[in-house]
Amino acid sequence: MRYNSPYLPWSWLAYLLVLLSLPALAASGPLQNDLTHLSDQWTYGSYQLPPDQRDDFFASLQPKAHQLVMAYPGHAEPLIWEGIITATHAKYQNPFSALSSARQARDLLLQAISLDPKAMDGSALITLGALYFRVPKLGSFGDTDKAKQYLNQALTLDPDNIDANYFYGKFLLEQGDHQAALPYLKKAAALPPRPQSLTADRFRHDEVVQLLNGGETPE
Repeated sequence: MRYNSPYLPWSWLAYLLVLLSLPALAASGPLQNDLTHLSDQWTYGSYQLPPDQRDDFFASLQPKAHQLVMAYPGHAEPLIWEGIITATHAKYQNPFSALSSARQARDLLLQAISLDPKAMDGSALITLGALYFRVPKLGSFGDTDKAKQYLNQALTLDPDNIDANYFYGKFLLEQGDHQAALPYLKKAAALPPRPQSLTADRFRHDEVVQLLNGGETPE
């Protein structure tokens, strides 16, 4: 794949995190309202802000996500969103800061999984799987065994999850197993967009079709 960034190839994170723009929220009441606001802010920063403003934007959004974690102890969803925002911020940081942010995101997602692996449709499992096979082989990342483990767990949890099918198919493609990848990618392409994440799923369908047609996704 081609990387145009002068930093480590964190640009894939912007596309990885499309899957998390508006997932179904299991929380209710004030917590759900706070999570929806956080997801709206993430979507705004990821798709509407000019790229040169995103480092500062996500740096300012991280403390807000952490405040939500502190306000709702014992809930997985705020941890997942702090992990999402921290991982997104990594794309716009220098290599050393980016790796530190990726590790922080990993730890937050692991905490969320320990509380509720099903939260937000298994988003923590999917994100961790993608982190382990897409982040360069630095520190504890670049681990294909862990990537496969987390993605398989996500598929077991929800076999019809468009993102789990997409990322597992992409993982298999990058391992050189094209035949094994095809059923997952075709299933992802056939799944209808979810009402709560129409925009995210349209982006995902475009990426799936591009892979099926032999092209590269912009990661």
